[in-house]
Amino acid sequence: MDTIVDAVAAVERGEAVVYPTETVYGLGANAIDADAVERVFELKGRARDKPLSLGVPSVDAALQYTDPTDRETRFMREFLPGPVTVVTPRREMVPDVLTAGSDRVGIRVPDHDLALELLSELAPTPLTATSANRSGAGSVRRVDELDARILDSVGAVLDDGETAGTESTVVDVGENVVHRRGARADDIEAWLERE
Repeated sequence: MDTIVDAVAAVERGEAVVYPTETVYGLGANAIDADAVERVFELKGRARDKPLSLGVPSVDAALQYTDPTDRETRFMREFLPGPVTVVTPRREMVPDVLTAGSDRVGIRVPDHDLALELLSELAPTPLTATSANRSGAGSVRRVDELDARILDSVGAVLDDGETAGTESTVVDVGENVVHRRGARADDIEAWLERE
């Protein structure tokens, strides 16, 4: 099994890594390196008009790459870390390829010890936060479910057993829209109505 040290070294070399979260396994590369992000799209076979999210170890770390409103920041502090992707205005250093040219980016702070350790060791470098499956295939809950094309092409795989499997809820607090219902969706919708 690869270690955090192996994964950090791989990301620093511009490679992608597979890491566990509290939802599904993620595919991570340096989220502010356009070439590394491009490799993640290639590995997933993902259309370039579908943005990737940015993974960081804390809300404070997220604020280095985003420019959220007070309400968006309150939401992030309420629900992160957790199985939620928060779409918020991005700062200039976030590359267009990550966001498919949008001025907004999805922020993910996973509630998973190994993922947070990796993100903390890489800080201030954020990782792409996208599921470690080929586009159109089911989410990966165990390392033995990884597509061979991904497994053979990443620099490291962090195995932490089976994940819960429920995808994160994707929410744009500024637009008051839940783009994808997942974990904690009811709590999130209640917060959006209340706040």
